[in-house]
Amino acid sequence: MNDFDFLAGHWNVANRRLAGDEWDEFPGHSVATRHFDGAASFDEVTFPTKGFSGLTVRVYDHTTRQWSIYWASSARGVLDTSPMVGAFDGDRGEFYGEETHEGRRVRCRFLWSVLGQDGARWEQAFSADDGKTWETNWTMDFTRA
Repeated sequence: MNDFDFLAGHWNVANRRLAGDEWDEFPGHSVATRHFDGAASFDEVTFPTKGFSGLTVRVYDHTTRQWSIYWASSARGVLDTSPMVGAFDGDRGEFYGEETHEGRRVRCRFLWSVLGQDGARWEQAFSADDGKTWETNWTMDFTRA
Protein backbone atom coordinates (compact mmCIF):
# COMPACT_ATOMS: atom_id res chain seq x y z
CA MET A 1 0.00 0.00 0.00
CA ASN A 2 3.02 2.33 0.07
CA ASP A 3 3.16 2.55 -3.71
CA PHE A 4 3.31 6.37 -3.81
CA ASP A 5 5.99 6.71 -1.10
CA PHE A 6 8.52 7.35 -3.89
CA LEU A 7 6.74 10.63 -4.67
CA ALA A 8 7.16 12.23 -1.22
CA GLY A 9 9.36 15.31 -1.40
CA HIS A 10 10.14 18.21 -3.73
CA TRP A 11 10.35 17.77 -7.51
CA ASN A 12 11.14 19.69 -10.67
CA VAL A 13 8.67 18.68 -13.38
CA ALA A 14 9.18 18.87 -17.15
CA ASN A 15 5.72 18.92 -18.75
CA ARG A 16 4.75 18.13 -22.33
CA ARG A 17 1.07 18.65 -23.13
CA LEU A 18 -0.54 18.12 -26.51
CA ALA A 19 -2.27 21.27 -27.75
CA GLY A 20 -3.87 20.46 -31.08
CA ASP A 21 -1.08 18.99 -33.20
CA GLU A 22 1.76 20.62 -31.26
CA TRP A 23 3.46 19.72 -27.98
CA ASP A 24 3.56 22.55 -25.44
CA GLU A 25 6.54 22.20 -23.08
CA PHE A 26 6.58 24.01 -19.74
CA PRO A 27 8.12 23.71 -16.25
CA GLY A 28 6.47 22.73 -13.01
CA HIS A 29 7.35 22.25 -9.36
CA SER A 30 5.73 19.64 -7.13
CA VAL A 31 5.62 19.00 -3.39
CA ALA A 32 4.21 15.62 -2.33
CA THR A 33 3.44 14.22 1.12
CA ARG A 34 2.40 10.82 2.44
CA HIS A 35 -0.37 10.19 4.96
CA PHE A 36 -2.19 7.29 6.70
CA ASP A 37 1.12 5.35 6.94
CA GLY A 38 1.44 5.45 3.14
CA ALA A 39 -2.21 4.71 2.31
CA ALA A 40 -2.77 8.29 1.16
CA SER A 41 -0.69 10.71 -0.87
CA PHE A 42 -1.19 14.42 -1.62
CA ASP A 43 0.71 16.65 -3.96
CA GLU A 44 0.53 20.17 -5.29
CA VAL A 45 2.11 20.99 -8.60
CA THR A 46 2.57 24.59 -9.72
CA PHE A 47 2.96 25.63 -13.34
CA PRO A 48 4.60 29.08 -13.06
CA THR A 49 4.41 29.91 -16.77
CA LYS A 50 0.76 28.83 -17.01
CA GLY A 51 -0.65 30.67 -14.01
CA PHE A 52 -2.37 27.74 -12.32
CA SER A 53 -1.69 24.88 -9.91
CA GLY A 54 -3.01 21.37 -9.51
CA LEU A 55 -3.70 19.23 -6.47
CA THR A 56 -3.82 15.44 -6.44
CA VAL A 57 -5.34 13.31 -3.68
CA ARG A 58 -4.63 9.56 -3.75
CA VAL A 59 -6.27 7.10 -1.36
CA TYR A 60 -5.64 3.36 -1.08
CA ASP A 61 -8.57 0.97 -0.59
CA HIS A 62 -7.34 -1.98 1.50
CA THR A 63 -10.29 -4.15 0.41
CA THR A 64 -9.84 -3.80 -3.37
CA ARG A 65 -6.07 -3.21 -3.15
CA GLN A 66 -6.47 -0.29 -5.54
CA TRP A 67 -5.81 3.42 -5.49
CA SER A 68 -8.32 6.15 -6.29
CA ILE A 69 -6.77 9.33 -7.69
CA TYR A 70 -8.62 12.66 -7.58
CA TRP A 71 -7.52 15.92 -9.27
CA ALA A 72 -8.32 19.58 -8.69
CA SER A 73 -7.09 22.58 -10.64
CA SER A 74 -6.85 26.10 -9.26
CA ALA A 75 -8.19 27.27 -12.63
CA ARG A 76 -11.53 25.51 -12.00
CA GLY A 77 -11.57 25.27 -8.19
CA VAL A 78 -13.38 21.91 -8.23
CA LEU A 79 -12.26 18.49 -6.98
CA ASP A 80 -13.03 15.89 -9.65
CA THR A 81 -15.55 13.41 -8.31
CA SER A 82 -14.76 10.63 -10.80
CA PRO A 83 -11.43 9.11 -9.74
CA MET A 84 -8.82 7.30 -11.75
CA VAL A 85 -8.61 3.80 -10.24
CA GLY A 86 -5.84 1.23 -10.46
CA ALA A 87 -2.75 -0.30 -8.92
CA PHE A 88 0.99 -0.77 -9.19
CA ASP A 89 2.76 -3.86 -10.44
CA GLY A 90 6.35 -3.31 -9.35
CA ASP A 91 7.56 0.12 -10.48
CA ARG A 92 4.67 0.67 -12.91
CA GLY A 93 1.17 1.82 -12.03
CA GLU A 94 -1.87 1.81 -14.33
CA PHE A 95 -5.03 3.78 -13.52
CA TYR A 96 -8.23 4.14 -15.54
CA GLY A 97 -11.29 6.36 -15.52
CA GLU A 98 -13.33 8.73 -17.65
CA GLU A 99 -12.81 12.36 -18.60
CA THR A 100 -14.64 14.92 -20.67
CA HIS A 101 -12.62 15.97 -23.72
CA GLU A 102 -13.95 18.44 -26.28
CA GLY A 103 -17.45 18.02 -24.88
CA ARG A 104 -17.62 14.21 -24.93
CA ARG A 105 -16.78 11.42 -22.50
CA VAL A 106 -13.58 9.47 -23.22
CA ARG A 107 -11.66 6.75 -21.41
CA CYS A 108 -8.58 8.06 -19.63
CA ARG A 109 -5.42 6.25 -18.54
CA PHE A 110 -2.64 7.33 -16.20
CA LEU A 111 0.68 5.49 -16.25
CA TRP A 112 3.17 6.01 -13.42
CA SER A 113 6.77 4.80 -13.81
CA VAL A 114 9.19 4.90 -10.89
CA LEU A 115 12.69 5.59 -12.24
CA GLY A 116 14.72 5.14 -9.07
CA GLN A 117 14.85 7.40 -6.01
CA ASP A 118 15.28 10.61 -7.97
CA GLY A 119 13.06 10.18 -11.01
CA ALA A 120 9.53 9.32 -12.05
CA ARG A 121 7.27 9.71 -15.07
CA TRP A 122 3.52 10.25 -15.36
CA GLU A 123 1.60 9.94 -18.61
CA GLN A 124 -2.02 10.67 -19.43
CA ALA A 125 -3.74 9.24 -22.51
CA PHE A 126 -7.28 9.38 -23.88
CA SER A 127 -9.17 6.73 -25.83
CA ALA A 128 -12.20 7.54 -27.96
CA ASP A 129 -12.78 3.84 -28.77
CA ASP A 130 -13.18 2.43 -25.24
CA GLY A 131 -9.53 1.52 -24.77
CA LYS A 132 -8.69 -0.10 -28.12
CA THR A 133 -6.25 2.70 -28.94
CA TRP A 134 -4.73 5.43 -26.79
CA GLU A 135 -3.36 8.88 -27.55
CA THR A 136 -0.90 10.26 -25.00
CA ASN A 137 -1.69 13.92 -24.40
CA TRP A 138 0.35 14.90 -21.34
CA THR A 139 3.63 13.68 -19.84
CA MET A 140 5.39 14.84 -16.69
CA ASP A 141 9.02 13.90 -16.03
CA PHE A 142 9.86 14.30 -12.34
CA THR A 143 13.42 14.98 -11.14
CA ARG A 144 14.00 15.27 -7.40
CA ALA A 145 14.81 18.86 -6.43
